[in-house]
This record gives sequence, C-alpha cells and structure tokens, in this order.
Amino acid sequence: MKKLHSILTTTLLLVLSFCASAQTKTGAAYFEGKWNVLVKSLPQGDTKMFFTLDKKDASLTGAVQDSTGKEIAKLDKVELADTTVTVYFSAQGYDVNLVMNKKDDDHVTGSLMGMFDAEGDRVKVVK
Repeated sequence: MKKLHSILTTTLLLVLSFCASAQTKTGAAYFEGKWNVLVKSLPQGDTKMFFTLDKKDASLTGAVQDSTGKEIAKLDKVELADTTVTVYFSAQGYDVNLVMNKKDDDHVTGSLMGMFDAEGDRVKVVK
C-alpha cells in the first residue's frame, strides 16, 4: 500500500512539474515590455538604456530610451527566437545590435555588438 501511495504521489508531482514548465513564456510573449539594460565596459563607461518592445502579431517592434525616458532611437529590426532577441538600432551615428538571452522570468544577459557584456531586468509596471 505504501508503494502505491509513493508511486501515485511521484506521478502527481511529475505531472504538476510539466504543467508548471508549460506556463513559461518564450519568444515575443517573454520579451514584450520594458527592459532596463546595463551595458558594461564601453569606452565612456557603463551605460544604462531602456528598451521598449511591443508585440505586433508574432514579432516585436520598439524603441531605445535613455534613463529619463526620452526616446533615443527606434528599433530598425528585431530578430526573435524562443529565448533570444536581437535588436538593431542606430546610436551616435553607428548601426549597433544588442543580443538579449533569457536568463529567468525577469532577467536577461547578452552583449552589445558581441564585444560588450550586457545584463538587464524587466521593468515592472505597477497597476
């Protein structure tokens, strides 16, 4: 009887873990929103930028903002995968890209131009 109880409990926990992992957002649903990104070790020092990503159909559009909320540039292009997004924009006359990789539900890591490390967190909207 104890074995049957253990087997049923294990099966139930296994089913619940699959259901919980199925709830995890990926792609446009995950990256949609505002992201506070810190790009490290740029020539002028660490730089904080905000990326606003809006879901449009199955893709994303958006803009880059400075720390005051002023728009710096519109995103020229967005490449989207399940756990990675690459955004392309112009900054100080240069075409640059930022890769953001999903770390957990509210954090990303990545790099600017493949040279400068970046880390970011989702900006929570208070309702």
